[in-house]
Amino acid sequence: MVLTKRIIPCLDLKDGRVVKGTHFVALRDAGDPVELAQRYNQQGADEVVFLDITASREQRGTIIDVVQRAADQLFLPLTVGGGIRTLADMQQILRAGADKVSINTSAVQDPALISRGAERFGTQCIVVAIDVRRNLKMRPGATPIALPDGRECWYEVVTYGGTRPTGIDAIEWAREAEERGAGEILLTSMETDGTRDGFDIPITAAISEEVGVPVIASGGVGTLEHFYEGFVDGKADACLAASVFHYGEFTVRQVKEYLAARGIPVRL
Repeated sequence: MVLTKRIIPCLDLKDGRVVKGTHFVALRDAGDPVELAQRYNQQGADEVVFLDITASREQRGTIIDVVQRAADQLFLPLTVGGGIRTLADMQQILRAGADKVSINTSAVQDPALISRGAERFGTQCIVVAIDVRRNLKMRPGATPIALPDGRECWYEVVTYGGTRPTGIDAIEWAREAEERGAGEILLTSMETDGTRDGFDIPITAAISEEVGVPVIASGGVGTLEHFYEGFVDGKADACLAASVFHYGEFTVRQVKEYLAARGIPVRL
């Protein structure tokens, strides 16, 4: 059976509004999250992701209200991330109507949180988001990855919205996340986020080949071709994008029709 590839709009939230920036900074307002999510629902999105991008630094509250409003009106799976540190946080988000929770910084700080979440709520509910950055200074034990220009690097996991390097090798961390019970990996490369130059194919392909759970490619879509490359060259199971959808450059349906015409199995 051929598994269809998923197209997932991502809504970055700050103060209950959707925002979009480049490399996670210079944020611009992009609208009301529930209205945007409804639009993507109508366009045939496979899922929607809400990421509360400042929640790791702020007290949360708005996000629960947004999740409840969205869950009441949407008929597609909803993943919510940002500031989720405990099983109680996960429970609150899932009770509010989310189908999955995404954990990032908190999982790096306490890897057992992945195992506890998977045990309590099921692996299908646990998405581990991994933000990575290229590091050209090779270190012993890190997995070397060849870049298109011939240079070699390793990819380092970064936390707190890409601001804090951890010294952790991304491929090792993806492997550990899967072993601990992550049902999916949401991979964002800080190199390409918001650049519109396409996904970071070397790391997307490397992690997709390394783990058995679905990998969602994120960061850098600017053209229809980029979605195709994410699936074919990056070997991703899903492609996630934000600004090209928020600012109306493409609809989800346009993306899917383009992919279907190029032989990628999608749900139309």
